[in-house]
Amino acid sequence: MAAVSIFDIFKIGIGPSSSHTVGPMKAARAFIDGLGDVAADVASIDVSLHGSLAWTGKGHGSDTAILLGLSGLKPETIDPDAVAVKLRTIHADKRIEVPGIGELRFDPALNLRFDFDHELPRHTNGMRFIAKSAAGETLAEALFYSLGGGFVARNDEPEAVAQDGEPPFPFSSSESLLQCAEDNDLSIAQLVYRNESCWRAADEVDARIESICQAMRDCVARGLRTEGMLPGKLSILRRAPKLNKRLSAGGKSSPLYALEWVNAYAIAVNEENAAGGRVVTSPTNGAAGIIPAVLMYYERFIPDADEAGVRRYMLTAGAIGVLYKTNASISGAEMGCQGEVGVACSMAAGGLAAALGGSNEHVEEAAEIGMEHNLGLTCDPIG
Repeated sequence: MAAVSIFDIFKIGIGPSSSHTVGPMKAARAFIDGLGDVAADVASIDVSLHGSLAWTGKGHGSDTAILLGLSGLKPETIDPDAVAVKLRTIHADKRIEVPGIGELRFDPALNLRFDFDHELPRHTNGMRFIAKSAAGETLAEALFYSLGGGFVARNDEPEAVAQDGEPPFPFSSSESLLQCAEDNDLSIAQLVYRNESCWRAADEVDARIESICQAMRDCVARGLRTEGMLPGKLSILRRAPKLNKRLSAGGKSSPLYALEWVNAYAIAVNEENAAGGRVVTSPTNGAAGIIPAVLMYYERFIPDADEAGVRRYMLTAGAIGVLYKTNASISGAEMGCQGEVGVACSMAAGGLAAALGGSNEHVEEAAEIGMEHNLGLTCDPIG
C-alpha cells in the first residue's frame, strides 16, 4: 500500500459527508478530467449511484455533488454560498456546462440514477460514469468508489495518493510506530513531521497544518453564530448558537464548564457540516466536529497552550488516523460509526496527550482507550 500522509486524512471540503458528498464530487471531476481525446465527441453523460450511495445518497447530497463535480468544481475550493444558484440553474435548464466538453443536455431526473438493485463489487459506495457520442456510442466508462474520508479509487486501481516514495520512518502499526520513534529518539509528532517533510518543504508542512487548523476554527465560529433551521425534512433547529449564548453569559461556576464548551464546539461543526458548509475531514465529515472541538479546548482552556502544542496535536492525531486508514477503515458505510467517530475520538485523545506533553506511550494508551469506548457503535440515517 502506498504511504498515507496526514494531509490525506485532513482535507478541506464541504458537507454533509466525506464519503457521500466529497468523494462523489471528486469522482465526477476525475471522470471528466480523464476523458482526454474523446472529450470533444462527448454528447451525453450518464451516472448511476449504487449501494450506500443509492440508499442514503439523497440525504447526503450525493446527487448534487455529482452535478457540481461534472461542472468542474472541487470540494476544497468550492464556494458553498454559490452552490444553490448553480444547482437551480442545472435543474431548471436541464443543461450542464462541463469543462473540456462545453454545454451538454443533462436532466438530473434521467441522467443521474439511484440504482438500488445492484451493488458494485469493490465497495458499497460505488458510482458508474458513462460518456456517449451523439450516435449513442460509449466513448468512456468507469467505475469509481468513495472509500471514506474523501478517498476515491477508480475501477480496480489503488487509491490515488498525493506523495511518492517511502518516508524515512515508515510505520504500519502502533507497535512499529512506537518502536521506530524509540529507535530514533523521536516523539510521534517529530517522526511524522520528518516523514511529511520528505514529501514537501518543511515550511509547506507548517503552512498546511495552520491552514487546516484555521479552517477548523472558522467552522466552529460560523457554527456558533449561524442561526436557523438545518436543511432536510426533519426541520431541526441549530443548537450551537443557543449554547454559545448560554455559556457566554453563564460564567464558569459549573465544574463541567470546559466540557460544555467542547460539546458546543463539536455541535457547531456538525451543524455546519449538515448545512453543507466548509469543514475538514477529520478523518471524515461524519466525525468532523471532534478534533476541532478538542483543538479549541486546548487553545482556550490550557494555560500554556502554544503553536508547538497545536502542531503536536495535529501531527500525532494524523499519525493515529493513518494507522486506522491503513489497517482498518474510516468509512462509516463500511465500519459503522466507530469507523468515523471512534477513530476521531482516538485521534483527538492521542493528539491531546501529545499536546499536553505526554510520552509516546501515553499517546498510544489514550488513542486505544478512545477507540475502545466506541467499539460496537453503529448508526442508521433518519429521514
